[in-house]
Amino acid sequence: MAQIGTQLRLSSMSSSFLNGGGGAPRSLSIFSFRSPANLTNAKSRSFTLCRASWQELAGVLVFSAIPFTVVKAIANSPLGESLQRQLLEKKKEALDNSSKFRALADKARNESFWYREDRPRWLGPIPYDYPEYLTGELPGDYGFDIVGLSKDPVDFQKYFNFEILHARWAMLAALGVVVPEVLDLLGVSHFVEPVWWRVGYSKLQGETLDYLGIPGLHLAGGQGVIVIAICQALLMVGPEYARYCGIEALEPLGIYLPGDINYPGGVLFDPLNLSKDPVAFEELKVKEIKHGRLAMVAWLGFYFQAALTGKGPVQNLLEHLSDPFHNNLFSILKSM
Repeated sequence: MAQIGTQLRLSSMSSSFLNGGGGAPRSLSIFSFRSPANLTNAKSRSFTLCRASWQELAGVLVFSAIPFTVVKAIANSPLGESLQRQLLEKKKEALDNSSKFRALADKARNESFWYREDRPRWLGPIPYDYPEYLTGELPGDYGFDIVGLSKDPVDFQKYFNFEILHARWAMLAALGVVVPEVLDLLGVSHFVEPVWWRVGYSKLQGETLDYLGIPGLHLAGGQGVIVIAICQALLMVGPEYARYCGIEALEPLGIYLPGDINYPGGVLFDPLNLSKDPVAFEELKVKEIKHGRLAMVAWLGFYFQAALTGKGPVQNLLEHLSDPFHNNLFSILKSM
């Protein structure tokens, strides 16, 4: 008789079956029993992972409030007033330079291979009735809109803003996926868990993560999942609010950004001055959106690889290159 107080966890139905030819019976375990002690430990572990002390939460709130406090303090200080006066003195000249640059950028776009009516299309030389509202004004416009999402110009601009934002995040995140795994495989730096999808799993198991593989450099790596989630959400409020307000949000600090919401420019967002040449800058916009789209598609591959193989993308690539005919998508699907 099962021990009183055990918990019955149903995962499917229980059955037993015999081997052919009168072999010994084999049982197919479908019900699993968990003792009260194990159940208590599991609940305690889960509670510990999600629990955060008031000191930790207070620390997160204080840390997240630092950027807002510093910006507000500088803007209202004599230093901020001095920076704003200097900005007002230089803003007229900066606006004139910005207007001249936009004129040169429009000219470069009109003459570029990647824009306007003569730009490349997504079907290449194949005849197709491309939407008339896609005129090639924006970088990466190949006339692809099979469901008509861009008919409304306002929606079109909004979707383009979202695409640029997600493309940049995807490129940055793809770099964060590949680099730790490469460094670990090369033996340059060893991480608690170099495979991207296992990092979150390690945190759920209560592991302490070292940044860059440096022992003791924990930062948020020693905190619980709830603390990290709250910290991330609060730290993103500032940038998202600034993005919502527009590029003028930094002017109280004496910082003028000559571009627009997607390409602000200036020292903060273009420290290498890549936008100095309008012709090259318009081509860089196309390259950016192309690489960003590739990164977003790559992330779909990361998800499927993790689900099917349980390994990182670099390890999958090395195994495929070592034996392409046996280590590929078809062989994996066949073995499932």
